[in-house]
Amino acid sequence: MNQPRSKPISVLVVDDEQPARQRLVDLLREDSQIEKIREAESGTEAAELILNERPDLVFLDVQMPELDGFGVIRLVGAELMPLTIFVTAHDRHAISAFEAGAVDYLLKPFSDERCLTAVTRAKTQLNRYNVQQLGQQVLHMVSKTAAPEGLWDRLVVKSGGITRFVRVVDIDWIEAAGVYVNLHVAGKELLYRSALHELAEKLDPMRFVRIHRSTIVNIESILQLESISHGEFEVVLKNGSRSRVSRNYRAELENRLGQAL
Repeated sequence: MNQPRSKPISVLVVDDEQPARQRLVDLLREDSQIEKIREAESGTEAAELILNERPDLVFLDVQMPELDGFGVIRLVGAELMPLTIFVTAHDRHAISAFEAGAVDYLLKPFSDERCLTAVTRAKTQLNRYNVQQLGQQVLHMVSKTAAPEGLWDRLVVKSGGITRFVRVVDIDWIEAAGVYVNLHVAGKELLYRSALHELAEKLDPMRFVRIHRSTIVNIESILQLESISHGEFEVVLKNGSRSRVSRNYRAELENRLGQAL
């Protein structure tokens, strides 16, 4: 199992079940090349550790409550995602995709030998490729197998006899306006005939996040967050617009950012 490599390997083991994590940790400790092993029992904790500690390799359980393995990959982003070995017990439809694009997968229950084979394969990849490039490959694979369907990339906005095609990515923020919503695009305000909650279901959850019962913002349009008082924040957008982060939606924003405010 040991192969010469100048740089020691750091590993993150992610599983919501402690016995499952312990088994992997015990196996990994037998490898002298693996210098550091961290554990995470939730997807949110995993995302925080990946962003803060940048492990070389992550064993990622697919099915976890609240934020699953696919959600971790989307939350972290391709540019920061380490080499990934998926661990799955039920998602049989994804196995063929894992074989095509992931470093490896472990189907529970797996043998010690199968686990060591996956580690050896990961070591080969670590020697051969840049970790960021591999992260992009993994994210590309996941986007094909687990991306939500039916999301809109354009909105048809009719006003004054004119029909506009608005790219969703160009929308800075959206606010409720009675039974409709106002789209804020490049400094302009466009009325769109849809309820806020209905439109939210058609937007990419990795780009748009709800910060108030009447407000949705584009993550890419956020310039900074400013503390108001008593743990409350105000979002400042690149165009100068401001909106308060409701306490009821603060957790949603923190989960999207992968860290506490």
